[in-house]
Amino acid sequence: MTRWFAQVLRSNTTRCVLFAALVSSSAVYLFHRRTFVDLADYLPVAEGQQLRQRIDLDHTLNFGARPLVQTITAWKAPILWEGMFDPNHYDQKHIENDSSVALTVFAVGRYLDAYLNTFLTSAEKHFMLGLQVTYYVFTDLPEKVPTLELGPRRSLKVIQVPKYSRWQDISMMRMKMISDAIESEIRHNCNYIFCLDVDQEFKGRFGSEALGDSVALLHAWFYKRPKESFTYDRNPKSKAFMATGDYYYHAAIFGGVLDTVKDLADYCFLNIMEDKLNNVEALWHDESHLNKYFWLHKPSRLLSPEYCWDTVIRENEDINVTRLVWGAKNYKQLRTR
Repeated sequence: MTRWFAQVLRSNTTRCVLFAALVSSSAVYLFHRRTFVDLADYLPVAEGQQLRQRIDLDHTLNFGARPLVQTITAWKAPILWEGMFDPNHYDQKHIENDSSVALTVFAVGRYLDAYLNTFLTSAEKHFMLGLQVTYYVFTDLPEKVPTLELGPRRSLKVIQVPKYSRWQDISMMRMKMISDAIESEIRHNCNYIFCLDVDQEFKGRFGSEALGDSVALLHAWFYKRPKESFTYDRNPKSKAFMATGDYYYHAAIFGGVLDTVKDLADYCFLNIMEDKLNNVEALWHDESHLNKYFWLHKPSRLLSPEYCWDTVIRENEDINVTRLVWGAKNYKQLRTR
């Protein structure tokens, strides 16, 4: 039997069949490999939606344009500063790709009256102009959301949320609400998402150059300070515990593609709930858990403090443009006790 099989293998006909089978298998493998690579070049979308190509223009960034500040991380993610990018080039590519952006904001309790109108009216002047934008306003007072005249391809949706007795709970529960909204609503309308605090005002372009897979913001008060001064949660009993990290990130802005932001939100919420079961509360609530997430899962894009600046800071020589500024805060009046 073995001698017969060897003779069959030596026949020209058998060699041709085996060669054809090998070529066919290789073609199938290459087809699937090509399909996988091609799909990685596209944004995840809801079932039935048209695929949108990922926009990667990082090769056009001028990392040497700002020699006095850090413009790239150790893992090669860009840190965006004014002068590094061509805004028209980014806008053109994203408009051609029909990129769409969700902007979530929580306006709960007294924060709605104090900040929401300024936030939205300034966003209409500066946030992702030229792209399709949907504002998602989470509030416990839907009847008080101001009626605004929005620009073309811009819309606003109100999502009612429960009242909470403590502002800390509002801060921490937003992660679950963001995750739920992505799954039920946002993924059917948008490719990207940014989650912002309401007590801020847009002052300059906050454009398509900020879009990426996973986007984090350098905290204005910590970007120049040594790591030893970062206010990570140092309690080993907390799931947010960090002995060290890369940067200190500000939870006032985070974003990315929908699946990445949902993963971040789910991670933070589950760890917040585990802390609650152990009677632990992280030092800076969801921001502490967000910093832990970005330590474990490096962001692909970092926004400089130009994208969220506190005008109280006197050392502002690095800030060539202010795109978003902190609003004045009166916590005694604003926060629910």
